[in-house]
Amino acid sequence: MLNLKLIQSKSVWENYLTDSSQVSFLQSWNWGQFHQKLNHQVFYYGIYSGSNLIGLSLLIKIKAKRATYLECPGGPVIDWDNPDQVKEVFKLLKTFAQSEKASFIRIRPNELKNTSRLQTLKVAGLKPAPMHLHAETTWALDLTPPLETILKNMRKNTRYSIKQAEKLKLKVTKSMQDKDIDELYQLQLEVVKRRHFVPFSKAYLLAQFQTFKADNQIQLFKVSYQHQVLAIAFIIFYGSEAVYHYSGSSSKLRQIPASYALQWAAIQEAKKRGLSRYNFWGIAPLDKPKHRFAGVTLFKTGFGGYQVDYLPAHDLVVSPGYYFNYLIETFRRLSRHL
Repeated sequence: MLNLKLIQSKSVWENYLTDSSQVSFLQSWNWGQFHQKLNHQVFYYGIYSGSNLIGLSLLIKIKAKRATYLECPGGPVIDWDNPDQVKEVFKLLKTFAQSEKASFIRIRPNELKNTSRLQTLKVAGLKPAPMHLHAETTWALDLTPPLETILKNMRKNTRYSIKQAEKLKLKVTKSMQDKDIDELYQLQLEVVKRRHFVPFSKAYLLAQFQTFKADNQIQLFKVSYQHQVLAIAFIIFYGSEAVYHYSGSSSKLRQIPASYALQWAAIQEAKKRGLSRYNFWGIAPLDKPKHRFAGVTLFKTGFGGYQVDYLPAHDLVVSPGYYFNYLIETFRRLSRHL
């Protein structure tokens, strides 16, 4: 028989998570701390069989106008090959959600998408969510080969752009300064004007940067040309991978390959840290040319690598109020080409 227990120890949580094959910064202790800075209530639940810790579920309580719900990004971390255990875990989580007066629980496990996993979710009572919960179709690069090999395996145009950046002597700097988040935010707004999406707030970006900075799990990269910052991004380093998470780029001097220089510098930093994978984060599915990531997909895939498809977001319905939220999010997804 399984039970849920709150975990109060960061080391207990992190040790279990980083030893798991499902390790993700989205289930990390610091992801929860980041959300606490956003005034969200966070629950670090361990899943126990007797006294043995067998899983984790970081739950974030979101109070929106349309509904109160719990989200579990990159989780829960459980044995997805054991359907009976999965069913029991979600029964426990549903009972907890009811006590919190949440209308549903949204998850996006850090497990690869396949027919068996989808069936397990269905049998456990979950249904496909109307909206994503973090990137589901992603692009990753194996960092284990030498840098020369990684460069050689890139698309010809990408390799050329990196070499052009070196010839132009673009300046790439690394920063751990909070003040640079303002610059990231401003350049993100320029991207918004070009690609028409809803940006994250400066407070959101700053809280995330500050939280992961405390454990040296994040780095901000800036690319300048003739004293003008053209591209900026922060990379999260967690477990065995580096994740290209948020970025911005100037609308000026678009012919300068600043974004290529930034990615190449981040790849080299990840390699230096001994990580085995560089995660470019979201790309557009092939059958969705109007997807929000369509504009960056060609850029990301040019660095070489392979597609990673995670299980898509699913919802566990807790109360009838869920269906009002379902209609609203379905409309938003269609109107925003998500």
